[in-house]
Amino acid sequence: DTLWELAIAEVKKRENPDDDVKPGEVWEKSILFMGNKNGGKTTIILRCLEREESPKPTLALEYTFGRRARRPNTPKDVAHFWELGGGTSLVELIRIPITSHNIRSFAVVLVLDLSKPDELWTTMESLLQVTRNHVNKILTKLEKTNPEVAAEVKQRMWNDLQRDHPDYALVDPFPIPLVIIGTKYDIFHEFDSEMRKIISKTLRFVSHYYGASLVFTSKSEALLLKARALINHLAFGYDKSKSVSVDPSKPLFIPAGLDSMSQIGPPPASDSDLGKMRANTPLELWKKVFEKTFPPKSFCDLQDTKDPAQDIQYAEYEVDVMRAQKNQELEQYRRNASKCWKEMDFDSD
Repeated sequence: DTLWELAIAEVKKRENPDDDVKPGEVWEKSILFMGNKNGGKTTIILRCLEREESPKPTLALEYTFGRRARRPNTPKDVAHFWELGGGTSLVELIRIPITSHNIRSFAVVLVLDLSKPDELWTTMESLLQVTRNHVNKILTKLEKTNPEVAAEVKQRMWNDLQRDHPDYALVDPFPIPLVIIGTKYDIFHEFDSEMRKIISKTLRFVSHYYGASLVFTSKSEALLLKARALINHLAFGYDKSKSVSVDPSKPLFIPAGLDSMSQIGPPPASDSDLGKMRANTPLELWKKVFEKTFPPKSFCDLQDTKDPAQDIQYAEYEVDVMRAQKNQELEQYRRNASKCWKEMDFDSD
């Protein structure tokens, strides 16, 4: 297809949104990957797309896509992969990929670095909260302009949890499909068993509370295949896995809707400690218990974000020379402006 043909097809799709894929039509989905900096998002995307490339640092918001045919001699389905870099510092960029036009076919993959538990809750809370707020704003607008679509999206939130599930009234599903991936399991596996138990139980609760799937992975091919299976379900409509692994001594693998509060158990703290903690929701209680064991790291992502202009991998001689010249001109302007202000005689009246 030419770029023009693709553009025409996209316009027609936006004018006549129809997510019901009929025989011969193309399945088109979008997925946003976000999470810890250097958490392994790019590696997961490359493996899902079966690309033998070395991962590079993600700059702001990056895009790629994959195409697969469901059956021989049929049009290839398309999956749009967006990746948010910078940890939580650039979270406002999620407004670019998540729009009212693709909200029906959008999903989120939250990648958390298991080797950094002191950053885990802060990263998770910040990214999910901003994403949820943005999606809810889209749904509020759609309720006025296209109530059928808004109702459909809200109904899908509950697709993975049957009405007869004992926790149906206790959870608060994320407004769009969500997968939580815990990476660097090889490092996490070396943690003290009690630490692993707390992290595992907490992520199980959060995933179940949000109606999300949960999987732990590493560079191991077998573990990457499990994460890939969950993503392929979102991206290309592959069959959803029904296998479950909840043993804290092994990598977790829990598709959405297959866990329960009774199996997860209470927050890992003594009754006396739980009694002293003030919380308005179960999620807030779990947060307090988790952060008592793993106090959140005090850091600022914005300060840690590197200036891409100084990164040697983006070096371009002519551009860099011009930039250096403009920097000198700017510095000269600053000096002249400062001198001008100092010499001005302000009337005290």
